[in-house]
Amino acid sequence: MGEGPIDLIRLEGEGNSVVLRVVGREEREGSAEADVLVGEFLVDTPFVRGALKTWILPEDLRQWQQALDSLDAGRDIAWREGQRAPWLFIDLDEDDDRCQVTIKDHSMSLTRVTVTVPLVDAWFDDAYRRLDLVWETWPTD
Repeated sequence: MGEGPIDLIRLEGEGNSVVLRVVGREEREGSAEADVLVGEFLVDTPFVRGALKTWILPEDLRQWQQALDSLDAGRDIAWREGQRAPWLFIDLDEDDDRCQVTIKDHSMSLTRVTVTVPLVDAWFDDAYRRLDLVWETWPTD
């Protein structure tokens, strides 16, 4: 399989979208640790549009799996909170099939953006498939 961009996270609908696109891999020079993936958060709404580069470690992918499991069980999630990387929060709306997605860049731009998007049951199958595709395309072991 080629190493083209893969959307690890894709939340979209009603004119809003939040995407975490993995665009490649970087070797860690002088380190015995695994390579890191290069990604970019893309936010697009009729009001706000922006991009934020990020690096994704193998541990981040494992934690995303756990976050997906929690979200699928009906719990809000905080992914990468407390790390130097941008944080992702997903808060479920109990009244309908929507969620509030917040990207917080606490280290560089000191900016936070929250976007409302639909979150239907079918989204979870796609999200797990996207995670598997990233692991298959850029194995870290």
